[in-house]
Amino acid sequence: MFRIIFIALGILLYFPAGSVAKVCTPVADVRFEFYGDTISLKGLNAHFVDFHGVLTDEGVGAFYAEMDHAGFGALITSLNNYRNERRPDDWMYYQLIRKTAEYLSPKSEDYIRYTLYKWYFLNKTGYDAVLNVAGDKLLFYVQCDENIYDIPFHMRNGKQYVCLNYHDYGAIDFRKTKFTMLNKTVTEAQHGFSYKLTQMPELKGAEYEEKELSFNYKNVRYSFHIKLNTGVKNIFTNYPVADYQLYFNMPLSSKTYESLIPQLKESVYSMGVREGVDYLMRFTRYAFLYKPDGENFGKEKRLLPEQTLLSDASDCEDRAALFFYLVKEIYNLPMIVLAYPEHVTIAVQFDKPIGTPIIYNGRKYSLCDPTPQKTDMPIGKLPREWSNKQYEVALVYEPVQ
Repeated sequence: MFRIIFIALGILLYFPAGSVAKVCTPVADVRFEFYGDTISLKGLNAHFVDFHGVLTDEGVGAFYAEMDHAGFGALITSLNNYRNERRPDDWMYYQLIRKTAEYLSPKSEDYIRYTLYKWYFLNKTGYDAVLNVAGDKLLFYVQCDENIYDIPFHMRNGKQYVCLNYHDYGAIDFRKTKFTMLNKTVTEAQHGFSYKLTQMPELKGAEYEEKELSFNYKNVRYSFHIKLNTGVKNIFTNYPVADYQLYFNMPLSSKTYESLIPQLKESVYSMGVREGVDYLMRFTRYAFLYKPDGENFGKEKRLLPEQTLLSDASDCEDRAALFFYLVKEIYNLPMIVLAYPEHVTIAVQFDKPIGTPIIYNGRKYSLCDPTPQKTDMPIGKLPREWSNKQYEVALVYEPVQ
């Protein structure tokens, strides 16, 4: 939904003498587009703060003091108001921090300064964020208790901190490069960051494109024309590999939902539950090309359901997330996610099990593999090469009545 956020405040400025940072041009207004919103701050009466210091406790401390006295109180208030009113997931809120920092201190002009702006605004709006330095490399971490697999982390005082900007450096050999954490206590920095995803942003209707998805089911060709927004790819470009529970429950954006789910419901309306789940399994299996992450992205990557719909090709984890979402949305059946060493699939609980069931906590689940295999696998069967392998139940879904 298109919305304008407006603040008009006047703030008195005070600049301490002898600081390392340099106060430059005034910042009267801030205005930029943010995934369906227009962020608009007028009468800011702040001043841009440059950074010409050294990445030490003293240099960064001086920058922080300048920012405190440069008149950004109105901007910090607006960021807090946006978060309190809209309640975005932390990942989406961090995208707002990035856009704000980019507007005030463009990344292309000075990467160190841009990173310091992000660190300052994230801290001032309540997140426990820290900086690690090695020469001219500046890594930006935030406290997070979740399992994140493909980005650096370190422990401090018994707490885990994960890196938010590692992707900007490509690769760092931490055995050869020793980083030092800068010590800066921020009163407002009280809580951690979560990668859990619960809602998609409501993007502008004009930015949606139509995509055709088709597959065959029982000798009938089914085609769907759905609305997708490529901006979703940008939002989650650097989203890390995380536990399944953090993103398997992520819903579709409203326009994508409205263009797909009613069509699927209509297709399965006259089917029984088992046949309908089989239909959804084969839609997820055959409406997209299969390609492993190494070929598709050059690294491990787990896609959200909407990202899988956007992508021309996907792997087993991506299809498992989409199928999990479709079964939950259309039939709301109990499910478990099975993680094998090199494969991820779904098992669904029906009124009576199909094939050889997976027994978990005394309940019987039937395998529904949404990934294409060498032979066409019906419900209740898994390819022979996986039948004797150990698996982990990575996620359990129990419907809320």
